[in-house]
Amino acid sequence: KEMEDKVSSTLSGLEGELKGTFYPLTGMSKETQQQLIDDHFLFKEGDRFLQAANACRFWPTGRGIYHNENKTFLVWCNEEDHLRLISMQMGGDLLQVYKRLVTAVNDIEKRIPFSHNDRLGFLTFCPTN
Repeated sequence: KEMEDKVSSTLSGLEGELKGTFYPLTGMSKETQQQLIDDHFLFKEGDRFLQAANACRFWPTGRGIYHNENKTFLVWCNEEDHLRLISMQMGGDLLQVYKRLVTAVNDIEKRIPFSHNDRLGFLTFCPTN
């Protein structure tokens, strides 16, 4: 819950193309839930491997989804990692997608420092991410 609160308040400060809304999974209305499913944005409770690693404890508490107004930038909070940032759009303009992602990463990291280890790199729950 602490991470969700920190992420929600951080993301509420995003501006311009990244400005959007945070939707906590706890207490989410059926209408909002259905819209996020229709948009293919809603993540589900983890598989048996994540459950075995206790990654799904207290589901859905402490989890949420953020997306910008254009639905081209998403943040999943506590899905598998603390944060999963996604930049996407229709068409083939990869440069625009990449620029949006880099802008978001830089802006968010100024507000919430990412955990980093000199030997291991950036620390995540799942080493394949």
